[in-house]
Amino acid sequence: MRSFDVSDCHVLVIGSGGAGVRAAIEASPHGETVLLSKTLTGKGGCTTMAEGGYNAVLRAQDSSTCHFEDTMKGGAFLNDPALVSALVDEAPARVSDLLRWGAVFDVNDSAEVAQRPFGGQRFPRTCYAGDRTGHEMIRTLTEHLATTNVNVVEEVAAISLLSGNGRVCGAAGLDQKGELRLFSADATVLATGGGTRVYDVSTNSSSGTGDGYAMAYEAGATLIDMEQVQFHPTGAVYPYDARGRLVTEAVRGEGGVLRNGAGERFMARYDPDRMELSTRDVVARAIATEVQEGRGTPRGGVWLDVTHLPPEVIEARLPVMLEQFLKFGVDIRSEPMEVAPTAHHLMGGVQISPSAATCLPGLFACGEVAGGVHGANRLGGNALADTQVFGRRAGDSAGRSEKRVVQIDRAQVEVIETRLNRLYEGECDPANVRRTLQQAMWHNVGIFRTEEGLKLALAEVCSLSNLQLKARTALQLAECRTVQNMCTTASLIVRAALLRPESRGAHVRRDITQNWDATSSPYGHTFISTAREGIDVRGSAT
Repeated sequence: MRSFDVSDCHVLVIGSGGAGVRAAIEASPHGETVLLSKTLTGKGGCTTMAEGGYNAVLRAQDSSTCHFEDTMKGGAFLNDPALVSALVDEAPARVSDLLRWGAVFDVNDSAEVAQRPFGGQRFPRTCYAGDRTGHEMIRTLTEHLATTNVNVVEEVAAISLLSGNGRVCGAAGLDQKGELRLFSADATVLATGGGTRVYDVSTNSSSGTGDGYAMAYEAGATLIDMEQVQFHPTGAVYPYDARGRLVTEAVRGEGGVLRNGAGERFMARYDPDRMELSTRDVVARAIATEVQEGRGTPRGGVWLDVTHLPPEVIEARLPVMLEQFLKFGVDIRSEPMEVAPTAHHLMGGVQISPSAATCLPGLFACGEVAGGVHGANRLGGNALADTQVFGRRAGDSAGRSEKRVVQIDRAQVEVIETRLNRLYEGECDPANVRRTLQQAMWHNVGIFRTEEGLKLALAEVCSLSNLQLKARTALQLAECRTVQNMCTTASLIVRAALLRPESRGAHVRRDITQNWDATSSPYGHTFISTAREGIDVRGSAT
């Protein structure tokens, strides 16, 4: 085996979105910290794209108890209560951190942080910066990161976790030249974001390919509830290359209404009490049903209308949406938007404790790659809060890990190198495999599911996973590894969906009749690892 340079550190953080940057900030006082990013720091991932807001209890009429109850109910009671408690209890302090570091949020007439209503919540508790909240957060976080001694390594894609002496002890990555890079660490934090790019239509950036789920699974970690995929109700329908682009829930929070192709405000059929501010799973199913039953728009969507709002309100509170649709030739001040559901967020992920520890010694996880916080359906505004609450917990826990002499298993590195070299001998174009995978997932593992469709998808995913991908140059090695990770993540989603014999939250089985609801379901988490998989039944694994 060739000799490789190894970068040693106390904490290695993989991922540079909101959770990863926060984790690196918190770990840095405890020892040398490396932040590893496959993009430019703060430019990839979903945080910078997040538009709607950050949930936190800031008003006397609201309470952490209400936020907890709303989150559990919205998550169809599949959430881990201890994780939800941490989220709702600490979210206010974490938004205060951001403000102290220079974040600029909208304020009300009393100069307090303004809060807007979001779906499934009894009080307006979503803090925001227009409709570019995530961008403001990541700007603030990266500026604060620059004041620390964190070593930022950019444009290196982590491809495998490394282990030794029974612990995760770092990661292997590929740089832009296709060269293998090794990083050893006392503790490693996965903050790699989501994976809905396994679907044909997705709000995720190009980096949302599920790398963290795949790496954690291959290392032996347990993943839970991977079947729970949130389809955001409102993604752009056209032009073709903009399909799925997020149309923020803030549009509905500010008073936007949904109408079908005939102009009917159809949410009265599905949730007459909450209407457009129902939970995302309900609204997404409602839109999909309207379209499937022939009441959609000519392009297969529905109308989202804010033309009844004063133009100055739209300009002040929805500036990104206004600009985005003007580029599409639509002035939302006078014309409705055409929208349809789009793959958005994975509620499942690597199982963590409240300290953000996984079942693997030396490995922590935070942000979308971690499961258990959001249950079977995430409330809008809880994800940005999640990045800060659990980013802080993961970074602090990793930082407090014992300092030790890290020994990378050289045999493991040889296996990684051999696997990479085989890619030069492959036959299949990774781009073609990616497209076939995305189509299979979109058509068979979408909002509505059946056993037949899931089994068809699983067979397709398994077939694609067995293909020998071709890297024509060293630069294409990372692309091949990404597509392999996408296949692994897709497999986890489909296998978990087959494990859950009920409709629950975002997972809806059209071929199953059940006589229980979420409050009385006999089922708990699905779980998958290299050692076992199944579903918890009344607290016991089967």
